[in-house]
Amino acid sequence: MLSKSHSSSSAFTRIELVVALVIPAVILVLAWPAFTNALTKRDLTRTMNNGRELYLAAFRMATDGAAKSDANLAWPGDYPVNSLAEYCGKLVERDYVKPTDLQRMLSAPGAACSVTTNGSPPATTLTGASAFKIYKVKTTDPPTTIFAASSNYIYATPLNPDAKPFGEGGFIVVHKSGDADLFGKNRATPAGFENSAKEFQSAIGIGKLPGAPDGAVNPGDGATALAGP
Repeated sequence: MLSKSHSSSSAFTRIELVVALVIPAVILVLAWPAFTNALTKRDLTRTMNNGRELYLAAFRMATDGAAKSDANLAWPGDYPVNSLAEYCGKLVERDYVKPTDLQRMLSAPGAACSVTTNGSPPATTLTGASAFKIYKVKTTDPPTTIFAASSNYIYATPLNPDAKPFGEGGFIVVHKSGDADLFGKNRATPAGFENSAKEFQSAIGIGKLPGAPDGAVNPGDGATALAGP
């Protein structure tokens, strides 16, 4: 009888142990999507703030150029430049941003961009993968024109799950007005907006590509984005 009682007690203890292990595992499986979404939202927010800083440096330079009538201080589309490194080099050369800060602004989880400067005046080199692309915005472009977007986003095109830095986790847009926002993958194309092209191009939407007319939403960046790593 003693042996039987001992066996029953041991079996009950093993069942309790299994239950104690299974319940947290089930909770973890159920909570994991929300946890990963929260991490992605955190990373997107941090990267968006970096994009705002990059915009502010560009805005200060363009504003100073307009005030001083200095063509060497302008929006990226007002220069004969075609690469992100060339434009960022102007920001660094004129001391609107420090190389170490620029490196932070252009980096995000999964997209590390290294910034090096050499010579006098300094020539800026970008290597790795930039978290942002900058568009050839001009002085004449309206405020809803896209100044920058996270590199995983191609205009009016569904997100690629393999694109860096965020895949299908979301994307960032910074307008020429300075407004910046996070968008989910369902907002990548005009189909994600109630009023389609009109709302897509608006201040609460994705915005317009440089030089694009109202109501014309053509997929792809074309030649409007500065070439970058």
